[in-house]
Amino acid sequence: MEKIDLEYAKKSFREYLQSYDQKDEKIKLKRIHTFCVVDAAEYICRHERLSQEDTQLALLIALLHDIGRFEQLKKYNSYDDNIMDHADFGVQVLFQEGMIRKFLETQEYDELIRQAIANHSRYALPEIADERALLHCRIIRDADKLDNFRVKATESLEAHFDVSKEVVEKETVSDNILEAIRENRCILRGERTTHLDMWISYLAFIFDLNFPSSFRYILEHDYVNHNIDRMAYASEVTRGRMEEIRNICLEYLEKRSRG
Repeated sequence: MEKIDLEYAKKSFREYLQSYDQKDEKIKLKRIHTFCVVDAAEYICRHERLSQEDTQLALLIALLHDIGRFEQLKKYNSYDDNIMDHADFGVQVLFQEGMIRKFLETQEYDELIRQAIANHSRYALPEIADERALLHCRIIRDADKLDNFRVKATESLEAHFDVSKEVVEKETVSDNILEAIRENRCILRGERTTHLDMWISYLAFIFDLNFPSSFRYILEHDYVNHNIDRMAYASEVTRGRMEEIRNICLEYLEKRSRG
């Protein structure tokens, strides 16, 4: 008998969500995001040829990774982790309050799940000595970012910014943001000045991906081109910088997708 019953966990998760306003757009988006992250995790596990046990564990972690978001939205109507860290709250709900037992009977995987959820949204992973724990931290971080690209490709631009698309199109790319892309690194929130900087910081998620299959996933969906081409940049300088960013990102993806 399998130790992880994913269908049972999904049923329990849907029951948990019933305590939140199903008509709230932010709740709806996070519910959709959750199940899309499960799909992205399955893609990674399948292409990286993980064992059935590790695959089931990765999918369970994906299902539960954002469980803290729903209470954050209910209390503050905000995704701002400076107000309430959703990863830390998820760990609290699952392990301090014992809700993990609603999704999984055995305690065997508790520490692996706890570490993966606690670290899934950090800027960078801390040192993790246990190889299996590190594996699952990397899978959920990648799967979460892969679906973030889907969200950025499908939601209206106005949903991401507090200003219109036309305002963002007139903005510039800050020097330090372009330099971060040239250095192939992720961008800290405090480094961003313009809304366009914010948009570029989402593209820079590729620099924190871990698996060849994750890079192939981004290429298969053409997310870099799609997200860059969503706007008509007003300035010739900005257009030039965005083309440089496009070329750096695509070259990086191609190289890393080959393993």
